[in-house]
Amino acid sequence: QVQLVESGGGLVQAGGSLRLSCAASGSIFSINAMGWYRQAPGKQRELVAAITSGGSTNYADSVKGRFTISRDNAKNTVYLQMNSLKPEDTAVYYCNAGVVVTTAFREVDYWGQGTQVTVSS
Repeated sequence: QVQLVESGGGLVQAGGSLRLSCAASGSIFSINAMGWYRQAPGKQRELVAAITSGGSTNYADSVKGRFTISRDNAKNTVYLQMNSLKPEDTAVYYCNAGVVVTTAFREVDYWGQGTQVTVSS
C-alpha cells in the first residue's frame, strides 16, 4: 500500500505565494511521473503541472510562468511552488503519482487526499 500526504495549502491574498508538498510512502519500488491537479467548485479536475522521474515538466497554460513543479527522488516528494496567485487559482489541489509497487512490480496510480488553496482578492 502507498500513501500520498499533501501539505502547504491555505489562505493567501492575491499576488501571494504558497508551496505545496506531497510525500509518498509505503511499498514503493520507484515512482514514475508525479503531478498536481486541482478542482474548483463546479468544475472538473484539471492538470496543473507534472514532472517525470527524469525531471521533464509540463504545465497548464494558466499557470505557466507562475508555478514551478519540482521533486526530490530521494525523499519521494513532489513540490509545487505557486507565485503570483490569483483568485481563479482557488481550488482543492491533489497530488498524483505513478508508483511501481514492490508487491507486484507494476505501476499503480495513487492520489493524495487534497489540500485547499484559497486566494482572496
